[in-house]
Amino acid sequence: MLVATPTRFFALFDTAVGCCGIAWGDAGICGVQLPEADAAQTRARMLRRFPRAAQARPDEALLAAIRHICAMLRGEPHEVDGLDLDMRGVPAFHQRVYAVARAIAPGQTLTYGEVAARLGEPGAARAVGQALGRNPFAPVVPCHRVLAAGAKPGGFSASGGIRTKLRLLIIEGAKLGTPGLFD
Repeated sequence: MLVATPTRFFALFDTAVGCCGIAWGDAGICGVQLPEADAAQTRARMLRRFPRAAQARPDEALLAAIRHICAMLRGEPHEVDGLDLDMRGVPAFHQRVYAVARAIAPGQTLTYGEVAARLGEPGAARAVGQALGRNPFAPVVPCHRVLAAGAKPGGFSASGGIRTKLRLLIIEGAKLGTPGLFD
């Protein structure tokens, strides 16, 4: 995972899918972490991703962001699109991929190839997958909404892999009856 900037703080928070993490600094949110097997493993992952960060209580703006992430992970209305993400250090191509992914509505999906086409680079499906595999902001940048060709789940780098990806899609109400989705 990329670490956009030196991070000052991180916090853990409980969600409907488990203990998540969030890291922030002066320029906004530096990273979001989907749950590991338990809170201790999520904390250890945050410390590996952000080794200079201190665990701290988020301010009101970050608490609001956490509430929106929690709502998202319950399948409820949320406003994660407007969260300030610190993209310093994130390659320009990845930033473009993340912008397309953030525009995918809850319960909807695109394929890696469709994301590449929206970027004006129809041959870049593999590069899109690599960018999403390095997404430091999941689920705020909803990489789980991007599928492989034929509506197959493809890869997912979060703990639990494809099962986690499918769980997030189910929570959002995605139509999973698509032929090939569970193959």
